[in-house]
Amino acid sequence: MAEISLRKARMIIRGILAKGREMELKPLSVVVLDTGGHVKAFEREDGAAPGRFAIAQGKAYGSVMLGMAGKAQMARAEQQAYFMAAVNGAYGGQVIPVPGGVLVKDKRGNIVGAVGVTGDTSDNDAEAAVAGITAAGLEAEA
Repeated sequence: MAEISLRKARMIIRGILAKGREMELKPLSVVVLDTGGHVKAFEREDGAAPGRFAIAQGKAYGSVMLGMAGKAQMARAEQQAYFMAAVNGAYGGQVIPVPGGVLVKDKRGNIVGAVGVTGDTSDNDAEAAVAGITAAGLEAEA
């Protein structure tokens, strides 16, 4: 199974933070997870709230474990709240089903990990995530 490398994870984070500065977003926190849901890399910008790691991790964790990005999870939660509540229970409350959780794919379309971004609006978080993933030469599914 393909996995995201530490080098690529760091490239993604640099790209996300650069996009966040370009967009003048609030301070961001970014986590990159591998396909098993384990942290590959994390950064929290100066001024970001200390509790943001859990939010970033929850956005990415739901994406990689369900194989669907945050926007799709949110739509599912709106249509079938009981299902997403059950999923969140199964995963110990670790899933945050909102935009900002983005799947990372290689050029063949294989999922290699997920990114979680938090700090600004969820839609802005997702936009920055896509930019960072793309800048690292990978594909994003937001």
